[in-house]
Amino acid sequence: MKTLQFREAIAEAMSEEMRRDDTIYLMGEEVAEYNGAYKASKGMLDEFGPERVIDTPISELGFAGVGVGSAMIGNRPIIEFMTFNFSLVGIDQIINNAAKIRQMSGGQFNCPIVFRGPTASAGQLAATHSQAFESWYANCPGLKVVVPSNPADAKGLLKTAIRDDDPVIFMESEQMYGDKGEVPEGEYTIPIGVADIKREGTDVTIISFGKIIKEAYKAADELEREGISCEIIDLRTVRPMDHDAILNSVKKTNRMVILEEAWPFGNVATEIIYHVQDKAFDYLDAPIVKLNTADTPAPYSPVLLAEWLPNHEDVIKAVKKVLYR
Repeated sequence: MKTLQFREAIAEAMSEEMRRDDTIYLMGEEVAEYNGAYKASKGMLDEFGPERVIDTPISELGFAGVGVGSAMIGNRPIIEFMTFNFSLVGIDQIINNAAKIRQMSGGQFNCPIVFRGPTASAGQLAATHSQAFESWYANCPGLKVVVPSNPADAKGLLKTAIRDDDPVIFMESEQMYGDKGEVPEGEYTIPIGVADIKREGTDVTIISFGKIIKEAYKAADELEREGISCEIIDLRTVRPMDHDAILNSVKKTNRMVILEEAWPFGNVATEIIYHVQDKAFDYLDAPIVKLNTADTPAPYSPVLLAEWLPNHEDVIKAVKKVLYR
């Protein structure tokens, strides 16, 4: 094993795949000359040149469309959005073209493309730069949605996403790029659609994904000191979702808390709850609790932002609630 920052794991995954396959290229704002807005493509321009590491104007609709078109004729583009908040400018290309072209062409075209960049809040970036769109994209048939929470998962899943023959939404976080973690030496991939049990437990299942899962780890550490054993499942992939991992865990613990950084209405957690009550209702010893952000745009004030986001104290309260303590 070696230790890498999250940003280094992303760069390593892209570089390894680009060495393996010359149809792969990276395109986005500041990915080349500046080495990436978050230095997640550091050194790639020097290695692969300006024809494969391409700086763009601030024109998400334009370069998303270029990527989709080039994917349809045999390339495997990686399109970087400086943040998925900006993907809204190019969402027509993602939803109406990338996600649908295989079906609309009767299978004549596929679209092997990765749209990647940070999602959700990242400190005081205010309402329009702090939004989580995992559930938006996961709602659309034809898209796969991946949200890793650590460097090892990020590298393995990104390599798999780049090799996938269909469009993949790959969501990161500005606040994770500096995170360090152990990453396997040598070649490896992680399959899309497989969750990971990050912590074994017996009393309650906590489901989460992305950077907010850190709050679940903090809560589990504190609860362990009180004799409460938490099982933590990192979804890693929102769509396709690993329902078997979720159901197997809740059948063991009989209680569930879901932690998700997203607005509370119609999110990933609601989809999980539907499937659990449909397939494992008789195993539940308490109603499921879901923890989300407040149902408002993200505030700029640091005091209000702290209230807006779910945290480890909220997780502890939720766990005790489902345990009737």
